Amino acid sequence: MIYALPELGWSQESKGRGLCIFLRWGRKPRRRAGPGCGRHFRAALCAELKQPLAIEEVASCPVRPHEVRVDVHFCGVNFADILVCRGQYQEKPQLPFTPGMEFSGTVLETGTDVSTVKEGDRVIGVSGFNGMAEECIIDHKTLWQIPEGVPLREAATLPVSYVTAILALEHRACTRPGETVLVTAAAGATGLAVIDVATNVLQAKVIAAAGSDEKCRLAMRKGAQSIVNYSQRSLKEAVRKLVGSDGVNMVIDAVGGDVFLEALRSLAWEGRIVVVGFAGGTIASVPANLLLLKNVSAMGLYWGRYKEQNFPVFSRILSSALQYCQQGRIQPHIGAVFKLEEVNDAFLHVIQRKSMGKSLFGRSSVGTISLKKEPMQLRVTVFIRYSRLSPALPRRLAAGEIAPTHLPLLFHQLWVCPPAHTCLNNSSEVLTMG
Repeated sequence: MIYALPELGWSQESKGRGLCIFLRWGRKPRRRAGPGCGRHFRAALCAELKQPLAIEEVASCPVRPHEVRVDVHFCGVNFADILVCRGQYQEKPQLPFTPGMEFSGTVLETGTDVSTVKEGDRVIGVSGFNGMAEECIIDHKTLWQIPEGVPLREAATLPVSYVTAILALEHRACTRPGETVLVTAAAGATGLAVIDVATNVLQAKVIAAAGSDEKCRLAMRKGAQSIVNYSQRSLKEAVRKLVGSDGVNMVIDAVGGDVFLEALRSLAWEGRIVVVGFAGGTIASVPANLLLLKNVSAMGLYWGRYKEQNFPVFSRILSSALQYCQQGRIQPHIGAVFKLEEVNDAFLHVIQRKSMGKSLFGRSSVGTISLKKEPMQLRVTVFIRYSRLSPALPRRLAAGEIAPTHLPLLFHQLWVCPPAHTCLNNSSEVLTMG
């Protein structure tokens, strides 16, 4: 299997017991910003509802005075993207359209009235379904600059999942330190974001509920104090055993159906439940007598509506998410990165509930290379002529465009399986191990 970083001109190929790493010198020519006419880029297009998406070459359009053209590096995969391609979402764009609600990238071109960003700036954007493409044009008001130290990949996870989590916990439920939060679908992108924010920002206690032991273990690793597998036992009874008859202070529910009803019955006096989605496919009816008996509050949270109806709150919360990420207070969990041409595989991955954490589309689906395990490991010191790397890698690493975890060769000490030999030459440097 080959994993490539075409912008940097290098690839990794696993062979048998070992690993070959090829470094090719020279930079990939950058696309230059221009008037848009005559240029083309690839995009995922939904031409017919409930049918597979296609990757097509699309002609660029000129930017209008208030718009910005962005070179998209990463785009989030959200359940809403799947719903809109089925015609089952609240918003119904005209066919054909490109899905994709959130993205990160660099500014290619700005309109004449734009002063908030400039060419080369790293940004995240919230689009109205056009992010699953190599570039997109967007209103400058829905772009936020990415702070120094926040990689583009992690930044792409923030607009939907983390804004939803912060809106639910802070703005709607008014979470206080020490309160107990029950979160359903806890291993999903929003569920893990709720755990992250509740635990590490708001100092609340979290009970994570998910549909498999593997997902529960992930939620525990990400900070949940307790876990419940609701595919194996009653959620209400499991919560009662954990917190007693008093119940939990609040619930963030993304499942709906019977899970929602059991979560509602698990609330304490004056508890709050926030509905953020219906991943289970069933919309439950709220028994009003339960609201009365315990004086509990049931409320909804439609992420996209805040962007339209209360943009100052939306913008403030997204800025807070960027700040939390820069400070290291939150750590987004990225479960998978797909290539753009794998759009249908990515959708299926989400539909089949295989996703844990955030799924993204990226320029290259860089993953962890699996090497055959050996009975021992050797610590190998890798020497690189750093001056030859400096024109490309250090600048992009410092800018946060490439996560350090993807550049093991920049760290002079690398854990690998027992190496066989190392060879270098003048045209390219080939490091062979195994």
